[in-house]
Amino acid sequence: MADMSFALTDDQKALKAAVYDLCKQYSPEYWRDLDAKREYPDAFVSELTKAGYLGVLIPQEFGGAGLGIMEAALILEEINRSGGNGGACHAQMYIMGTVLRHGSEQQKTTYLPKIATGELRLQAFGVTEPNAGSDTTKLQTTAVKKGDAYVVNGQKMFISRVLQSDLMLLLARTTSVGQVKKKTDGLSVFLIDIRGLKGKGLDVRPLKMMMNHSTNALFFDNMEIPASSLIGQEGKGFSYILDGMNAERILVASDSLGDARWFVEKAVAYSNQRVIFGKPIGANQGVQFPIAKAHMAIEAADLMRTKAAKMFDAGTPCGPEANMAKYLASEAAIEAGNACIDCHGGYGFAEEYDIERKFRESRLYRAAPINNNLIMAYVGEHVLGMPRSY
Repeated sequence: MADMSFALTDDQKALKAAVYDLCKQYSPEYWRDLDAKREYPDAFVSELTKAGYLGVLIPQEFGGAGLGIMEAALILEEINRSGGNGGACHAQMYIMGTVLRHGSEQQKTTYLPKIATGELRLQAFGVTEPNAGSDTTKLQTTAVKKGDAYVVNGQKMFISRVLQSDLMLLLARTTSVGQVKKKTDGLSVFLIDIRGLKGKGLDVRPLKMMMNHSTNALFFDNMEIPASSLIGQEGKGFSYILDGMNAERILVASDSLGDARWFVEKAVAYSNQRVIFGKPIGANQGVQFPIAKAHMAIEAADLMRTKAAKMFDAGTPCGPEANMAKYLASEAAIEAGNACIDCHGGYGFAEEYDIERKFRESRLYRAAPINNNLIMAYVGEHVLGMPRSY
């Protein structure tokens, strides 16, 4: 069983402090300006990469830090706690598991060292489709083997950072659903160099979204990719992707925890110095209690996130814990965001206070990468043994 001590090591505490210090060099104005222009934080991501933080999961033999999900989680939490947005780069961490666990030695030696140095970016994950949503087995994008290549046709929806990435992880159906015994069979995962494909079989159409996540619709029209792009065995892609979803849940929970802590710290500071009716507003229970309640929800979510991360790093099955961490953290962030807005009154809606931006960013994680209703369904069926609800 994993070590269940929840105390951080000295190295982990030092990592948190170093990440926070680096991130605080990027002012609220930096993030506000990017949000207004809907631009990607290139300078920020490049500096994080140079410092080695985005290669944290890559083994040392390939130029990375060779650390665990716990360290990756702490990095993302501190990015968001500092006022930044880890969504710009978190995919590079959670996609990594599929390549590390199931990629060939050639794929690892070709790509991982360059990802570690920042020469290549892997931040695009092509799974979601307009007609499939959360039912991944209903994917309609196909990859048909022709000689030493696969020909890809179909479309993907809500795929972030494609225009900022050199590589993309793609899930496509290599055997039609009517020809497989289990509906989860026949899906394959590919690691694709997309630099030469944009406009040549790959059409990327940016989408205007509520938050600045560089999100796109993708259209594949006879897009040819080398057969060597296939990760692992053909038809086993669903299990490979599933394998990485626990990591994704833990890391997204960490994004939410960072947002939630930012909201509480902002609310506490403001409520202590804002004087109305002759006293700080933080003395009023109507202001104080929602902030205190949000803090308690954050601490509970943090414990579940830490438990899930330690189990993951120990190789212990952690599906329930990873899902519950994502649920609890995303809900805690929304609760903290509401308390922060209420505390600030009208200023909570003003762009210059950054609360409305952070609220928009944190709201995403109730719905993505998996809707919280599906997590409740998972817990009901697979943890509590109740009948399947969908």
